[in-house]
Amino acid sequence: MPPEKKDRSPVALEQRDISADQRMFSPSAARNSAPILAVLKRVLPTRGAVLEIGCGTGEHAVCFAGAMPDLTWQPSDPDADARTSTSSWIKFAGLKNVLAPRDIDVCSGQWGVEQTGHFDAIVSINMIHIAPWAASLGLFAGAGRLLHAGGLLLLYGPFMRDGAHNAPSNAAFDAALRERNPSWGVRDIADLEQMGEAAGLNLRETIEMPTNNMLLVFSGVVPERQAGAKETWAYSSTRALCCRSRSIRGTCGMC
Repeated sequence: MPPEKKDRSPVALEQRDISADQRMFSPSAARNSAPILAVLKRVLPTRGAVLEIGCGTGEHAVCFAGAMPDLTWQPSDPDADARTSTSSWIKFAGLKNVLAPRDIDVCSGQWGVEQTGHFDAIVSINMIHIAPWAASLGLFAGAGRLLHAGGLLLLYGPFMRDGAHNAPSNAAFDAALRERNPSWGVRDIADLEQMGEAAGLNLRETIEMPTNNMLLVFSGVVPERQAGAKETWAYSSTRALCCRSRSIRGTCGMC
């Protein structure tokens, strides 16, 4: 198979309004922000750092960070217009826990955030089906490098199960994507599981979402405690916990 050409051109499959201060308005973000937020509140730690890959307009970033003020949210997008919109949304919302958007190309071996330390979670919404397969490979490889032990990779969008779509509308959407760009398409969960395992991430939960979408929760493997170690981490089904205190990680005073 010939190598995929690198393409950083902006991708939007919807019409978006734009305000005088350069804030873009995404109809899909308006629809899916609330159900995604409900899941994030359940699975994310109450404190920590989250990296968003493909932040688009920035509406998700300000919605989620505004609802979870003890999380530091780092948005990113390779598209300059998306970063401009995100910066304007951050200013409009007046949030202090959302950082300036970064220009991150997931296909690159270095994302430019390595010096900031590891993240508790990486979130990517409606990205991997409108990007080449190399973007999925890069996303999982980057998550393997940049997540804390037990950290989460969360993917939202349409997915297949063992080669089958969960709705005729998703099959039609997949065909339209591949007609527009043969390197795009709805990804199969089984393929993503294999990719996750190679990066040290296990699929922990598959959550059915509105309009035939899903939210996949991958969890990093927590190393077993070694003899003489002073502390280690355990992971519960809903929160990252410090196993010394059984408190939410970052709130016990020991972390």
